[in-house]
Amino acid sequence: MSEPISPREPERTLRRPPVPVIVVDDHELVATSLVMSLEKEGIEAGRIRPAAERGILAEAGRVPAGLALLDLDLGRDAEGNRIDGVELVGPLRQAGWQILVLSGSADPARIGSALDAGALAWVPKNAPFPTLLAAVRAAVAGRPVMSEDRRRKFIDVSRRRTAERRDLAEKLGRLTQREREVLAELARGRRAQAVADHFVVSLATVRTQIRAVLTKLEVGSQLEAVALYRQATGG
Repeated sequence: MSEPISPREPERTLRRPPVPVIVVDDHELVATSLVMSLEKEGIEAGRIRPAAERGILAEAGRVPAGLALLDLDLGRDAEGNRIDGVELVGPLRQAGWQILVLSGSADPARIGSALDAGALAWVPKNAPFPTLLAAVRAAVAGRPVMSEDRRRKFIDVSRRRTAERRDLAEKLGRLTQREREVLAELARGRRAQAVADHFVVSLATVRTQIRAVLTKLEVGSQLEAVALYRQATGG
């Protein structure tokens, strides 16, 4: 039995033990289960409860950098803003963390964005625990977790999606304010006459504006124009 510390002894600052693995997930049950399961396997683990991107990074900075099991969909912060795990990959990597994306998201573009930002690999959240454990052990040991070919395919999808969005943004940027407003009304399901009535202009004027929209967006129909608008706005 150790002797008690004398009150007269100066208070010593105890170093926190390293945490090789942290779980960043907004689902309490999933995160807690992962931490407990990893610790049963002899892997020291902890959890960060997402509240805001800045808070996650601050908490990660309080422990020695190791491996982060990062979900991509981390709920919303106190202001209702979505917390995107993809945006955390870069800052965590700069802080020295290795990233293993553990997410229910199967969107190859988002997964590719995380990998392109420096994440080691992606493991589906519903993967069998032995699969996850093998990935964690490999990552901790510095061994490859995902084949370079598979990794490259995800990144290529992400870069193509980024290029498409950039091209779409450039095309929409060609529209005048009124043309964007007309396109928005068309996207709400209004016909040309209803759009003319809404803006108190002639039908001929609206039709001219619609033709200009189709030309600038390089499409052949209103349906295509509306589809591009919805793609850009998430509508």
